[in-house]
Amino acid sequence: MEKKTPLYDAHVLGGGKIVPFAGYLLPVQYQSGVITEHMAVRTKAGLFDVSHMGEITFEGKDALANLQRMMTNDFTDMEKGQARYSMMCMETGGIVDDLIVYKKEEDSYLVVVNASNKDKDFQWMYEHHFGEVEIKDITDEIAQLALQGPNSLEIIQKITKEKDIPKKYYHCIFDAEVGGMKCILSRTGYTGEDGFELYLKASDARTMWDLLLSVGKEYGLIPCGLGARDTLRLEAAMPLYGHELDETITPLEADLGFAVKQNKSDYIGKKKIEEVSLIRKRVGLKVVGNGIIREHAKLFSKDEAEIGYTTSGTYCPYLEYPIAMAMVELGYSIQGTRMIAEVRGRKIEAEVVSLPFYKRIRKGGTK
Repeated sequence: MEKKTPLYDAHVLGGGKIVPFAGYLLPVQYQSGVITEHMAVRTKAGLFDVSHMGEITFEGKDALANLQRMMTNDFTDMEKGQARYSMMCMETGGIVDDLIVYKKEEDSYLVVVNASNKDKDFQWMYEHHFGEVEIKDITDEIAQLALQGPNSLEIIQKITKEKDIPKKYYHCIFDAEVGGMKCILSRTGYTGEDGFELYLKASDARTMWDLLLSVGKEYGLIPCGLGARDTLRLEAAMPLYGHELDETITPLEADLGFAVKQNKSDYIGKKKIEEVSLIRKRVGLKVVGNGIIREHAKLFSKDEAEIGYTTSGTYCPYLEYPIAMAMVELGYSIQGTRMIAEVRGRKIEAEVVSLPFYKRIRKGGTK
């Protein structure tokens, strides 16, 4: 039976269309619809319930050593309040999950994992831990809200002191107070926009949700569901586990080498990742033919050789054209390469383009 987040009643009351996702009942969209929600995040602001995400803590003098051993990135130079993206790999080099690590103190870290992988991840961590470290799943104690979009900062400033607002991307304030409620206020997100993620007590979630929507109304803030979250992350070329990432795909194949530090001491999967020759790679595709390409479409070269498959695909409301991400043979990953997708018996032409498809324009006019 699916779980309900602390905001389930708010979603029902607000007209959210509830669907099962990753073991939870969540809104896929509201009455405004996916396109309206997507465009609100790109141009104004949107509020998401992401309480289904998993939160796991590492505490103890060997907490850092365990993170270094289990994950591909290097956390030795992190400052307090900093966040860092990483992957956790198998000995084969395949990806167990992608996640974010936050440093609270020298011996205290918060790890945020994908909802569908939370139990698997915790078990993996527990089976591979060593030394003096306590690994604890605190997911049920925590609610997580994501306030995303160009007006997010102005909204948060209405109910938060400046000292409690992180100034840099991928940084957080662990003991922030927002609207009188204690929370972790993080400058992170999964939309390609500036914004914040708030981690707080489950019992405060409804109060925070209602407060943000009330304060944000004048800034165009609306509630958003899973549908817009997916189109936004795809437009920003952010990978999703089970699509661009899984246990058969390595971080380098997924084109996430920035989060793999081969110069650090050994980590699980390092040897295999070093040894295996790169023969395929994640790419972005812009549809140049007529139609929309979804996931699992076979891809063919001009001479009809099968060269890969799509991992995600949709029509992007902001860009106003269809796109897809795909895993293709290395020789076909060059920008400008054209290929054919087979979609329910139809052939749709697409072209390799640089990622991300969308990159936000920062205030001042720069990307």
